[in-house]
Amino acid sequence: MAEQIHVLFVEDDDVIREATQLALERSGFAVTAMPDGLSGLEAFRARRPDIALLDVMVPGLDGVSLCRRIRDESTVPVIMLSARADSIDVVLGLEAGADDYVTKPFDGAVLVARIRAVLRRFGHAGGVRPGADSSAVDGGVLTFGELEVDTEGMEVRRAGRPVALTPTEMRLLLEFSSAPGTVLSRDKLLERVWDYGWGGDTRVVDVHVQRLRTKIGQDRIETVRGFGYKLKA
Repeated sequence: MAEQIHVLFVEDDDVIREATQLALERSGFAVTAMPDGLSGLEAFRARRPDIALLDVMVPGLDGVSLCRRIRDESTVPVIMLSARADSIDVVLGLEAGADDYVTKPFDGAVLVARIRAVLRRFGHAGGVRPGADSSAVDGGVLTFGELEVDTEGMEVRRAGRPVALTPTEMRLLLEFSSAPGTVLSRDKLLERVWDYGWGGDTRVVDVHVQRLRTKIGQDRIETVRGFGYKLKA
């Protein structure tokens, strides 16, 4: 029997917390549900879940701060829950290291689908697609100036120094490095990296690109206004 996926769920609303926990458990997940950020952090450290669902507005330690604390210690996938799709909280959560977000109120089936999509991304980081072009290839290592991307070892180095990327950032970089110089639209990146075959909020892409730039060099990924982004070869 396959091992259950363990979900840490932090939500202060009792009704939402209990209903969502039940829906997740019915879908086969093991769930640890906590009512505030501090207890959520303790549960994360004690249980080391496979994925974390964090409501933005929880007492003690808010969801964004909790996400930062988790990201300091782990690359475990994080999904933020926000009551407003246009809230600055969404961007703050993504900038803190969240991999995705879901807007409340949400349907249980939709949440389960998003969780599974994130887990697929993390379980299969993927490699460069056949036919990838690059400025240099050596045993699975792509080189772009001072940037080296090891597509087999899933490691990145900049000027010889290791660069720590989350799995989502790594997948994003692999998409860019598989076709350097080619403009990739936000919708295409949503489909390939976030598994959004139905489309999604392009802010997710924009924030992750900006986070990736801070790690591999601001000038390495170029914005093509009105079209998307491309990696400079």
